[in-house]
Amino acid sequence: MINSKRFNKQQGVALITVMLIVALCAVIASQMTARLQVQMQRSANVSFNQQAYWYAMGAEAFTKRVLIKVFTAEPNVTNLGQAWAEGETTFPVDFGEITGEITDLQSCLNLNALRAPYKEDQDQSNNNTRNQGDNKAPARLAFEALLINLQLENVSQFEAESMADALTDWLDADTSISSAGGAEDNDYASREFPYLAANNYLASVNELRVIEHFTPAVINAIKPYVCVIPGSELHKVNINTINSKHVELLQALLGSTVEQAQDVLSARGEKGFDSLDTFYNLPAIVQIENFNDKKDSFDIDSEYFNLKASASFNESYYAMNSVMKITENKYINVLSRTVGRN
Repeated sequence: MINSKRFNKQQGVALITVMLIVALCAVIASQMTARLQVQMQRSANVSFNQQAYWYAMGAEAFTKRVLIKVFTAEPNVTNLGQAWAEGETTFPVDFGEITGEITDLQSCLNLNALRAPYKEDQDQSNNNTRNQGDNKAPARLAFEALLINLQLENVSQFEAESMADALTDWLDADTSISSAGGAEDNDYASREFPYLAANNYLASVNELRVIEHFTPAVINAIKPYVCVIPGSELHKVNINTINSKHVELLQALLGSTVEQAQDVLSARGEKGFDSLDTFYNLPAIVQIENFNDKKDSFDIDSEYFNLKASASFNESYYAMNSVMKITENKYINVLSRTVGRN
């Protein structure tokens, strides 16, 4: 009788042990299955993202072909009537779509152009003082005028000059404050989260967020009118490709009234001006005082373009901005690629 009870207890312990082992195996199997599913989904996501990436790169390659074709046919003029300027275009592809839009980076004010030296600096390289007014670089004059023309709240001539000073200091190679509104390393290093001035070219318009005097309201207001050409202080705005809605930009570049700027845009037509002389001899241009000082700010041909591309594949999405430079109308160099919507 005693042996029977002991045997029954042993059977119970063995059964419990077997059940624990089975339960443990079930938990392990469940975790392995869950991890396997996660790994499979991760692998699928990587594959989908990679395909979306190659779709976007395909849009870049297609853009190169379009630009080369256009500028081989019309090597000396860039205008809004050409194929590249058709606006945002979407192409269906297997399990997704590709969207692309090409814009002319010379149809806006290049912020990096404010790095150009003052006239005084060009003549007297050893003189560290900078006079205001006529000695300002053309791009800086245009930038200040644009801020005023946009009639932004709480932005007067003083605030516009301060923002231009701070941006110039951010761009120039030295650590000297350009003027009363400027800011250099000491100003940024004293903040709660310290950093130093770049003293180099901007990489993006969004970089204005960390520069003294620039507020989100100001940045959002000027974004449609300004751009950044990587590593270049080129200040050559294509009169043929300025957006007709951006009359304030042309007004700032010309130093004219808004009516004169509107007259120029109205006279341009879809194909734009076939030569700079045609533009210079417009009645609205002839009436502008001291326009000869601003002639070098304009062109009718462009060499810098931006592609805003996005691609989707299944549930994956990829966005990219590519800045391209055209050389001799047959070579295209990609200067930068930025991942993301902005």
